[in-house]
Amino acid sequence: FRHSFAQLLRLMLYDVRLELHYEYEGWVRGDRRHVRVMPISINRVQRVIAASLSFDPRPDYESAFTDFFGNATTAIGYTDRHDHLDVRLSARIAVEDLEPLPDLSPTIDLLETAIGDLWSLGPDSPHHFLSASPRVPLSRAITAYAQKSVARTASVQAAALDLCLAIHRDFIYDGNATKVDTSPVEAFELKRGVCQDFAHVMIAGLRGVGIPASYVSGFIRTIPPEGQPRLEGADAMHAWVRVWCGVHAGWVEFDPTNAMVAGPDHITIGHGRDYSDISPIVGVLRTSGSHETKQSVDVVRIE
Repeated sequence: FRHSFAQLLRLMLYDVRLELHYEYEGWVRGDRRHVRVMPISINRVQRVIAASLSFDPRPDYESAFTDFFGNATTAIGYTDRHDHLDVRLSARIAVEDLEPLPDLSPTIDLLETAIGDLWSLGPDSPHHFLSASPRVPLSRAITAYAQKSVARTASVQAAALDLCLAIHRDFIYDGNATKVDTSPVEAFELKRGVCQDFAHVMIAGLRGVGIPASYVSGFIRTIPPEGQPRLEGADAMHAWVRVWCGVHAGWVEFDPTNAMVAGPDHITIGHGRDYSDISPIVGVLRTSGSHETKQSVDVVRIE
């Protein structure tokens, strides 16, 4: 939960449109994929009012299910050959604009005790988000970097916010510096990257000092400079971090790319241990040659 006991102030309504286009140099055959781009309803955070997901060409096989972490997943498969794939999402989402609570989180030492007292292994259990995961190894250098945030703060939530702000301050946003498979260790050495890299670095640092952290995938509304028109398709898929701040504070979300606590302009698709649990599309296929990918996102607030 973004803020466990926050009071509802108002609802923010958004229309979200996503188009993913894959163009293949050779024919594709026998592909099987899992698609995770559909936003989910989260109690006291957001509600999906209506949503549709379509594919071109139309899959020969399609089914929907919810994975372990509660993410909406669509499995698709093809038997006939094809040279492209278009994924189109259209959704209307109501996001709660919540009043932030005071910091109710414990110290690091007391957090360790609180985690030890929890027996649940459900999807939201902090136990799943304490150790290394497929895309986020633990690193001595990143842990030492996060330890500085712990040393200059008095609580778990304050430490997480300090680390969030430090990454924003010390790293440069550079879309050409990293790739989708760049490790957080490499991004940390470069001090450059994109939202996925910043989220992975923050997660690695928090886990290194004993604070549970998970990866969040979603959308964020961009606001054009004053006096300039909003450009169609200029919004973006985004990534940020959920941090477990104890029994009373619960899960609190931080956006190191934008140096902020996640708010009503953040629309959640889902979460997992790292990018591998909530990547937009993953699977296997048979083809030859290269491929091109294009993405277009619109997040339009309904006044």
